[in-house]
Amino acid sequence: MFGMRVFTDKLNDFLGKSVEVAGWVNSRRDHGGLIFIDLRDSHGLIQLVITPEVTEAFAMAEEVRDEFVLKAEGKLREREPELVNPNIPTGKIELVVENLTLLNRSEPLPVNTHDDGPVSSEEMRLKYRYLDLRRPKMQKRLVRRSEFYRYLREYMYNHGFTEITTPILANSSPEGARDFLVPSRLHPGKFYALPQAPQQFKQLLMVGGVEKYFQIAPCFRDEDPRADRLYGDFYQLDFEMSFVEDGEVVRREIQPLYEGLTTEFAGKKLVCRSAVAEKYISGGDLVPRIPYKVSMENYGVDKPDLRYGMELIELTEVFSKTEFKVFKQPCVKAICVKGGAGLARREIDEFTEQARKLGAGGLAYILYTEVGEKSPILKFMSESEIAAVRKMTGAEEGDAVFFGADERDKVNKVLGQLRIAFADHFGLKKNDEVALTWIVDFPFYEWDDKNKKLDFGHNPFSMPKGGLAALEAAETVEDKLAIVADQYDMVMNGYEVASGAVRNYNPQIMYKVFNILGYNNEYVEARFGGMLNAFKFGAPPHAGCAPGIDRIFMILEDEDNIRDIVAFPKNGNGVDLMMNSPSEVDQIQLDEAHLGIIED
Repeated sequence: MFGMRVFTDKLNDFLGKSVEVAGWVNSRRDHGGLIFIDLRDSHGLIQLVITPEVTEAFAMAEEVRDEFVLKAEGKLREREPELVNPNIPTGKIELVVENLTLLNRSEPLPVNTHDDGPVSSEEMRLKYRYLDLRRPKMQKRLVRRSEFYRYLREYMYNHGFTEITTPILANSSPEGARDFLVPSRLHPGKFYALPQAPQQFKQLLMVGGVEKYFQIAPCFRDEDPRADRLYGDFYQLDFEMSFVEDGEVVRREIQPLYEGLTTEFAGKKLVCRSAVAEKYISGGDLVPRIPYKVSMENYGVDKPDLRYGMELIELTEVFSKTEFKVFKQPCVKAICVKGGAGLARREIDEFTEQARKLGAGGLAYILYTEVGEKSPILKFMSESEIAAVRKMTGAEEGDAVFFGADERDKVNKVLGQLRIAFADHFGLKKNDEVALTWIVDFPFYEWDDKNKKLDFGHNPFSMPKGGLAALEAAETVEDKLAIVADQYDMVMNGYEVASGAVRNYNPQIMYKVFNILGYNNEYVEARFGGMLNAFKFGAPPHAGCAPGIDRIFMILEDEDNIRDIVAFPKNGNGVDLMMNSPSEVDQIQLDEAHLGIIED
């Protein structure tokens, strides 16, 4: 039995010969004396021709409907020139059926299994995902993802990494999200946790003498779903390297993988269009290393899209002595939007409303038109201020400048999100381009406004730059907030796609980073005793990273919704509509796990 692909790859080997094919009925056309069936498998279509002379086959062909499963035997021939279909790879041939076998029937389908025609709702597509997967687009996506995995594995093998799997039933650890807990039947009152990442295990592999480890690891986090984040479980390319004391070693090791995925696998162009980012490029590549603080000040986010510029421009000094009350604030910044003078008032009002939702009081602006500057705020500004704004923003005729004035963090947040919104509006995000950047030097600690205390900024297992000396020298809250970690994120087109760090392999430093937050040594030993004990036996310095392969694949495949790039996703509420999970369980299962349900 042959798949449809073989007829396009080796057509001359089969013409005039008897072949057997199987698949689903994609369409059926009854022309009276002849019946034509387009039979589909995962590789494509082939046209079946059934004539009345083949009595049994013809009778069956009269009854079949879309998505019936058939097996057909017959001879392959070339179509008449006027009947050639140039839109499909097998459009030059057809199979003259001699025997037709019905393998299974199909009820009328609740969703469309074709790429053309009406688009089924996401709810129905997820409920009947096994039918949605029959669409050619989804079939190609599954094959493409398999090729993606192969590309990843070949790169890691070629760079000397050893693939090792780590446990799924593990202990709870503070990775920044809620754990999925698994009650222990054998140990009442105790729980396993599904790993948010193989963090502790891969570090223990380094202690165990593994030089370079990797795995395509399942990770489990009880986080709210988003368009770019799957609920519950996702996969990352987890890897670690021994005897590494500088994060740049890791970045240099893995960066060619991102570049190869961009240019070789996806066939896209690698770009960097930000003047600020270009200052942080070295070594002749197009991937800058931007410090966290620089990113926040110039883009308002720690995952900037560098396919376009439109950086935040500091104007606080320009308005340090202003008489304009709106700009009498600790921080004043602006962004220059090329072509922004053409925005309609309705559109400006929509951006203003977005700014208000982010916490701004409004959105001041200047439009640079062919007849000069136009803005409601010009009458409150001095001539020198107006001139300075134009000079520092580089605004030209046809542009618009939008301002933010408030506390620095709020200004960065509002203008950072408006930068993204303006890029969407003006079509600056090109699907055939990829901009990569490393964000480095994250703050080790951050201030928790809600609880009015210090907390970890990113990952407690990372190494603070300066080591123990930096921690011991930090006396005030400001000193502690100034400590940076040797941590790094890879950003692709405005998405964080990887996070990594040089690891904290020194027990003294591990105790100290928790002591600063008020945790005693006993707490650290109770939570991370396995790692601490291991580190006491000659742990090598080590570092690693964990690219999120679902999100990377989503970007490379030009998808906006991450649920469209996995076979069996949950919906936006974390529900598997196809398998009806989560679901209730029998009381006997609860009793065995020593659990009870508390009614709301």
